[in-house]
Amino acid sequence: MKNMLRNSALFLVLVSFIFMTTQKKTRVIFFGDSITQAGARPGGYIMKMDSLLVGRGINAQYELVGAGIGGNKVYDLYLRMDSDVVMKNPDVVFIYVGVNDVWHKATSGTGTDPDKFERFYTRIIKILQSKNIKVILCTPAVIGEMNDYTNPQDGDLNFYSNVIRRLATTYNCKLVDLRSIFHDYDAKNNPENKDRNILTTDRVHLNSAGNLMVAESMLGVLLEK
Repeated sequence: MKNMLRNSALFLVLVSFIFMTTQKKTRVIFFGDSITQAGARPGGYIMKMDSLLVGRGINAQYELVGAGIGGNKVYDLYLRMDSDVVMKNPDVVFIYVGVNDVWHKATSGTGTDPDKFERFYTRIIKILQSKNIKVILCTPAVIGEMNDYTNPQDGDLNFYSNVIRRLATTYNCKLVDLRSIFHDYDAKNNPENKDRNILTTDRVHLNSAGNLMVAESMLGVLLEK
């Protein structure tokens, strides 16, 4: 009788172990531009997010995959969505785009007009949701960190961020409002009103503090019930 109980207990432990080791991970893809491309490198926001999951003891439940390419705008994301996202069968996709759609208007005249931005963004959301993929939207954070809205692209960034906020509401997507999060942080921590070196290295790309800010903000939304 004792042997039977012992064997039963061992069997239950074995079954539990097999279940734990074969349980499907939640695959999370981060879809974006050079900020996300850098996010997959050591010190980047995706790597910091993985470390935060380790700290919570739940990293084995998630697989984080970067899908960022430098210079990408929303149109570029639309064109490579099938190969770089859909075919990888994600459970969750963070869409983090918009900086180049605004910034390239000034630097090279190749930005994205607001109506086209919204149409392409909407199409991406609809296609991903049709595949039963959970979509989380992110507003573009900054092009310059001056906290009084005197950065040259602040007006456009605010407008495009409002488009993304509206799309999040319309299509029932969770939102990581990096535009508001970064502005609030800079308002408190940038008394000299500098245009960089608070959360960015060059007005756009993230330094260590900026990467941690994005990682914490995204993780909070990812784990939100």
